[in-house]
Amino acid sequence: MKSSALPPNLPVPEDDGGCSHLFKQSIPDISLQNQDGIYLKLRRNDSFRIVFYCYPMTGNPKKTLPENWDSIPGARGCTPQTCSFRDHYDDLVKYNAIPIGLSTQLVPEIKEMTTRLFIPYDVVSDCELKFSKLIDLPTFKINNSVFIKRLTLIIEKSIIVKVFYPIFPPDLHIYEVLEWLEKN
Repeated sequence: MKSSALPPNLPVPEDDGGCSHLFKQSIPDISLQNQDGIYLKLRRNDSFRIVFYCYPMTGNPKKTLPENWDSIPGARGCTPQTCSFRDHYDDLVKYNAIPIGLSTQLVPEIKEMTTRLFIPYDVVSDCELKFSKLIDLPTFKINNSVFIKRLTLIIEKSIIVKVFYPIFPPDLHIYEVLEWLEKN
């Protein structure tokens, strides 16, 4: 079994039912900006599956995290999770799947992260919470900022066929995704 690189004392998120309505739901006809400011259509009928992983926010080494970030169940670990999808990109493609990340961060923040971490796939911004509100994604709030709780949707022809929620530890979640893709 692989071990997590995250601190051992992080609070574990519990299933609050926030994603129970998502299975078999259709992806709405919406486009969000990716790291390059290009609108990416989310409702697609491609022959490949989309591994749509949603996360609160990736940190920036030059900025401090929100106060008490590590005490929020499921908040810590966005960068290691994103890097695990990067490191297993070829494995995902082997299973006819591509990852797309989503957070409420602004496009320039996502661009900084994808450039710094050499992310080879799209990460989109839902900074206005349009997509999150349309399918009612679970969120949490710190001060005046809203963050999406960590979850992953496997999408086939614009239909959600698998929901992973809650996710912990996030840096090892890729193995759950790969196992599911291999069996399905």
